[in-house]
Amino acid sequence: MISNRPLKRAIELQPLSHDHHHGLQLCWKIRTGFSRKIELERIKKYADWFFVTHLEPHFELEENYIFTVLDSSNELVKQALTDHRRLKRLFSQTSDLEKALGRIEEELEKHIRFEERVLFPEIQSEATELQLSKISEIHTHEVFVENLEDVFWS
Repeated sequence: MISNRPLKRAIELQPLSHDHHHGLQLCWKIRTGFSRKIELERIKKYADWFFVTHLEPHFELEENYIFTVLDSSNELVKQALTDHRRLKRLFSQTSDLEKALGRIEEELEKHIRFEERVLFPEIQSEATELQLSKISEIHTHEVFVENLEDVFWS
């Protein structure tokens, strides 16, 4: 039987899980924008801001410091890197915004759930104290600063 209890995340990885929470909020904002028939350009502008400000630095941190806890040939790491490449391509699309935004919303949520439920528990179980300490040094919990220029979701 699968437990519905949240996984106890190592304190050193908790800031990354907070980042994931904000990524899931982006997915919700895109869905809300669709349901309210918001102009796609407005949603895309916010999504682009989120990508540059929050998601790109998050991907870089994961790729350079978090995923390296496991071997580069690890299938979970390979999947996460493939997801990152796919998401970067989706965010760079400038045509057929409805399809691109829809795919971003679906793929990002799926990717975050994979990292939280599968990849991070594996990393947490394999990481040494030294590796966790280094992760903590590199990525501390920072207050999320929202872009309130156009709050189309409220």
